Amino acid sequence: MDPLSDVLSLLRVRNYHSATLSLGGDWAFTFPEREGIKFTAVVKGSCWLQVEGEQQPQRLQQGDCFLMTRGMPFSLYSDMSQPVMDSDGHFQTLAADELALHYGGDDIQLVGGRFDFSGVPTQLLLSSLPSLVHVHANDPQASLLRWALERFTSELQQKRPGRSLMNEHLAHLMLVEVLRTHLATLDSTGIGWFYGLADRNLSVALSAIHADPAHRWSVQELAQLATMSRSAFALRFKQVVGAAPMEYLTHWRMLLASDRLKNSDDAVSTIAFSLGYESESAFSTAFKRVMSQSPRHYVREHTAQA
Repeated sequence: MDPLSDVLSLLRVRNYHSATLSLGGDWAFTFPEREGIKFTAVVKGSCWLQVEGEQQPQRLQQGDCFLMTRGMPFSLYSDMSQPVMDSDGHFQTLAADELALHYGGDDIQLVGGRFDFSGVPTQLLLSSLPSLVHVHANDPQASLLRWALERFTSELQQKRPGRSLMNEHLAHLMLVEVLRTHLATLDSTGIGWFYGLADRNLSVALSAIHADPAHRWSVQELAQLATMSRSAFALRFKQVVGAAPMEYLTHWRMLLASDRLKNSDDAVSTIAFSLGYESESAFSTAFKRVMSQSPRHYVREHTAQA
């Protein structure tokens, strides 16, 4: 798999809910901080969006979609001059995982889904994203996102067999499409994992690491794949990705190991050898350095939580 698919495959959808909004006349609502990430599509009309921490409000048009990655408070406005009302007092609970807000008509309609992702790579993935990703109606991904959100809402309403698995796949589908849109907008001036994927040379090295994490990679070998000198590659990798090549390799191995320790019955020694370590002790030392606890303590802790 490619690096983005690798990381996404380790995420788990912990819980989710949908919300539909029908709004008319003059209005403005504030929405509190919530854990997880939120997808929303504008089905009809247009409005303004202001996310806490973002300097400029965003004008949302019919067909637009947006992703909020950090659960920050936000406000929606018919126009920016309106006094803000608390949305909590206006929501109706249609089901445990389904909410609706109706106010003043249906000039503007939005549909949204909020997901909590668990899994060790969650922070790696979401911390590299801006707090708001706005996908415009004319972007190729927008139509797929709207379809996925509408299907997600339909799955919750109809309560058909298999809806949990369907909604988990829909959540991943929407996340992939938004991440693709974000990747396409990146330049070469930022720092973080996504900037490494967007870099033509570094992405080759990252793909090689993810394709065979057990291989005894060297900086020289990765530099050759990236068609760069060893020194230039090592410097560029650290500047863009934010970690040295061998440090990144170790961190990725530990993410894979932590997922298997949580979600499989594999012995620690089996995981160690499958990731290229010659002994369980060498693996345990690396795991403790990255995860701040031994593999066996990690297993005990997560077994107790479960």
